[in-house]
Amino acid sequence: MHLEAGTGLVLLARRDLQRSLAETVEAPERRRGPVGRHRVVARPQAHPHEGLQPRARRPGEPVHVRERLLEDSASEASPDAIRTETGLEKWSFKTGEDPTIHNQVGFQSSPAVVDGTVYVGCRDAHVYAIDAATGHKKWDYPTSKSWVIGTPAVRDGVVYVGTSDSSRFMALDAKNGRLRFNFDAKAYVFSSAALAGDLAYVGDHNGRLYAIDIKSGKLAWEFQAPGSKADPRKILNSDGSLNQEVLYAPVFGDFEEMYIGIYKFTTIGSIMSSPVVDKGVVYFGSMDGNLYALQ
Repeated sequence: MHLEAGTGLVLLARRDLQRSLAETVEAPERRRGPVGRHRVVARPQAHPHEGLQPRARRPGEPVHVRERLLEDSASEASPDAIRTETGLEKWSFKTGEDPTIHNQVGFQSSPAVVDGTVYVGCRDAHVYAIDAATGHKKWDYPTSKSWVIGTPAVRDGVVYVGTSDSSRFMALDAKNGRLRFNFDAKAYVFSSAALAGDLAYVGDHNGRLYAIDIKSGKLAWEFQAPGSKADPRKILNSDGSLNQEVLYAPVFGDFEEMYIGIYKFTTIGSIMSSPVVDKGVVYFGSMDGNLYALQ
């Protein structure tokens, strides 16, 4: 399927990584466990792969900066700077803790290092700017108790990053952390943005890929996955936000609810992967099992 170019329409045929959504993600089946209660068995074979621009680098993969190695960890709320020639710790920076439920703590974001400053998001609901030489904090920006999962993209003195529960895509001043613009993304943003020209490209849990004008903070265009348009489980509101009551409707009242939630996100083609841009084409994956190319 080749469509008109120039506005984010599909350039390449949606390339099936599996034959169909039905084959990729089987609906949850109820099976009886050894004690007679029902369990949900969700079997998503295609799962989101985090990638970073300009090349695909998974969260947790080290970033080399001259003689230092920067690592991030989801289990310890402290990004470490380690000397590559010795493996000795140069510094560590401690972030927030959550001793009650251990939810608002740790790193999934990978750091971005620009002009001697480390920019990184944290599950403690902050974006941090840290001096790469000393490990001292330069500034932090609070994100309304919302995780920052994606890796910040930094260009021309501006930091671009998304949030989870508060559903924002933000531009922050790289020097002082002041907000430049705040784009309402409607749903969770785990994707890391790719910057090309005057646009930032970022995926969303609602099955949309946004192209955002980085000068104005306004939406230039958007792509919506077919599953998001159909919304078979009715987990989206008309404006693209998440219908929380339907999405998280209780079934078993335990940890198994998470599997049901993951399955529901596959039905709308949530875009958790991070796009890359090459020669005017944007490439990204979706939880519907397709790799897309737009121009």
